[in-house]
Amino acid sequence: MKIPEIIKQIKSLIFSKYFLKHFGLVILFYLLFVFGSIYYLNFATNHGEKIPVPNLVGLSSDEAKKKLEDLGLQYEILDSVYDPNSPLFKKPEGTVFEQVIEPTSSSNVYVKSGRIIGIRLTKKTQLVEMPNLVFKQIHFAQSILDGRGLRFIIRYRPTEESNGSVMDQLFNGKKITQGTRIPIGSVIILVVGQLDIGIPFQIPNLVGLYRDEALKILDSLKISSYNVVCADCFTHEDSISALIFYQSPEYLEGQNVFKSSHFSFSMSVAPYIDPEIPEIPLE
Repeated sequence: MKIPEIIKQIKSLIFSKYFLKHFGLVILFYLLFVFGSIYYLNFATNHGEKIPVPNLVGLSSDEAKKKLEDLGLQYEILDSVYDPNSPLFKKPEGTVFEQVIEPTSSSNVYVKSGRIIGIRLTKKTQLVEMPNLVFKQIHFAQSILDGRGLRFIIRYRPTEESNGSVMDQLFNGKKITQGTRIPIGSVIILVVGQLDIGIPFQIPNLVGLYRDEALKILDSLKISSYNVVCADCFTHEDSISALIFYQSPEYLEGQNVFKSSHFSFSMSVAPYIDPEIPEIPLE
C-alpha cells in the first residue's frame, strides 16, 4: 500500500464519528477525574481554612483544652517540665509551660481544624529513679540517697547475718524496687540489720553430755550458731553414743555470753582421758 493511501485512511479514521465519540468520552472522564480530585482534596484538607493558633502559655491545662476545643483544635500533653527558675513555677502545677506550634501573633502561622497542638506542663517536683540499696552497707546507702536528693529514716531489724546492711527499702510503707521514679525529697525507710546479741546468759556446761542433750540445751537458749566435731564417729550410732569432752566457750561458773556467740564442742566414742591427769596405778 502506498503512503498517500495510508494517510488518507488515518484521516478518515480520525474524523469518523466512532473515533470522535470515544475520544470525547476519554476527555470527559479525564476532566471529571481532575476536577473531582481537586474538589475532594479541598474538602478533605479544608483548603482555604485558616485558624489562628492561640497563646496557651500560662494557662492551666483545663483552660488550654477548652480554648483549643472552642476553635476546633485538639491538644496533646507531651511531657512535664521542672524548672524552678521559671516565673511560671510560682503558678499551680499543670500550667502550660510551652506549646509546640507558636501562637499566630508571634509566628504568623495558621492551622486547620482538627490540628493537634502539643503542650508541655509545669511540675513542682522532679522525679528520680530509686536505686537498689539492699545488701549495701548503711553508710554507702546513705551517700547514694544524699546524691539523689532523697531523705531517709533508719529502722533496725534483729539479724545474725546482715549486720549493718540494708535488708529492705520502703516508700510510703511499701517495698520499692529499683528504677521506680519518685519525687526528689521523698523519704525512704531503710530497714537495716542489727546483730541480735540478746540478753547475756550463763554458759552451759555441755561436757559429759550426749549430742542430742547438748543440742536441746542450745536450742532452749536460742543459740543457732554451733559446730560439732567427732573424730571417731563413723556411723549414726557412733554420733548418738559419743560423749562431749570439750566445749568452746569453756564453761566457767559465773561466766556469761550472748546468744549470738558461736559454740563448738568435740565428742568421742571412746572414753576420753585427760593427759594432764596422771593415771593411778592399780594395787
